[in-house]
Amino acid sequence: MRLQDKVIVITGSCTGIGKAIARRCVEEGGKVVVHGLQPELGADLVQELGESKAALHIEDLTHEHCPERLVDLATSTFGRLDAIVNNAALTARGNIRTTDSDFFAQMLAVNVLAPFRLIKAALAKLSECRGCVLNIGSANAYGGEPNLLPYSVSKGALMTLTRNLGDSLFRDEGVRVNQINPGWVLTESELELKRRDGLPDDWYKSMPKALAPSGSLLRPEEIAVAAVYWLSDESESISGQVVDIAQHPATGRILPHE
Repeated sequence: MRLQDKVIVITGSCTGIGKAIARRCVEEGGKVVVHGLQPELGADLVQELGESKAALHIEDLTHEHCPERLVDLATSTFGRLDAIVNNAALTARGNIRTTDSDFFAQMLAVNVLAPFRLIKAALAKLSECRGCVLNIGSANAYGGEPNLLPYSVSKGALMTLTRNLGDSLFRDEGVRVNQINPGWVLTESELELKRRDGLPDDWYKSMPKALAPSGSLLRPEEIAVAAVYWLSDESESISGQVVDIAQHPATGRILPHE
């Protein structure tokens, strides 16, 4: 029960990694604000977790005052706010030829500006309890795949935001800011993306070890276990850190010969 009675806002938690983090937080004694764009999935998760442990807010994070509404829901429902998990992200593909300025701006708005706005909106409440922020990044932040250009850039920017605020906010407000960068994770959105690419439904069951040394992809639940450490008091002296959670190094990797 490492998160006993802590109240945590988790963006993008109707599905995928965010959903797994919400479940794990409640298992560890916490209370959560579930957020996303899928009302039915969000309602199902809140019912599963219990209405005394979870509240739901459905809204696009880029809407004006959405961050303030998330903070208000947490405090009005549970009486406090201890942590923010910035997990929601736009993961659409794009390269130098297919990405226009509007699409790039949208990617930055969702993946960088929205986390910044939520941290700013929650800062006063987090300062009261020496709370924390956990940003969910990506191994693509170090360069990324060619068809994930704007996404990779946005996660690189989020990494800089984490390091900058992890220094200043911890020193001035007592609020820790850290980030985890997952590698390739088997989420619902990843399954749907590969289905649209024409792969069979069981494509992930026979992964080449050059791509996944363990022979399988990371699971959202594994990321959730790691998230609990950064949300708990066990990491109360650590801030401004970015930790990769993947099966192989993000940079400098030597691929085996075929």
